[in-house]
Amino acid sequence: MANSENEKILRKMADAFKELAATVNSQTADMEVAPFSRACSFVSPLFGCLGIAFKFAEMDYVAKVGDLAEASKSIATLKVMLDRDIEGNCVRKAGSHTRNLLRVKRGIDMVRVLFEQILATEGDSLKDPASKAYAQVFAPHHGWAIRKAVAAGMYALPTKAQLMKKLNEDEASARIQMQHYVAASSSVILYIDKLFLSRELGIDW
Repeated sequence: MANSENEKILRKMADAFKELAATVNSQTADMEVAPFSRACSFVSPLFGCLGIAFKFAEMDYVAKVGDLAEASKSIATLKVMLDRDIEGNCVRKAGSHTRNLLRVKRGIDMVRVLFEQILATEGDSLKDPASKAYAQVFAPHHGWAIRKAVAAGMYALPTKAQLMKKLNEDEASARIQMQHYVAASSSVILYIDKLFLSRELGIDW
């Protein structure tokens, strides 16, 4: 995904989520849909860099983030978005903003776990980190056919070195940005989980 502008995908992701985390941690403002969807859009290229194993996740994630970006034109905050769907009795309906938010949250959570595993793992293979991240976040919600397809795709993952090249990073700078993303996204994910649980919506559907 490197381009002539020397675009730093990891830095964009980390910076955007640090801003979201600052909002969450300040506890003085509700998270707005527009900056949230914008930050999530910076994660999309990463799925593309992981290849065929996460192609389904990339397509699903990009579509759901697009829906939230569209929603941001008329809905100010995530809280208002959930409450509108609750009022409309459409929370669990396919295509609802609330359902899409839950799917997007899983996408950013999968990347968080992936980065944690990359940071904790020696060697050049991404198979273990990616397999653990998938198993922890996505697998419980997927049927047998998708899980089997993902398992097969794991053999086509780039190496860690190849991923760094696609992301236009060296390992030292990448580790720093991954650490920033892990810390910041954890706060954001917790905030979203609390939103759902405070409205007794659950987070496992």
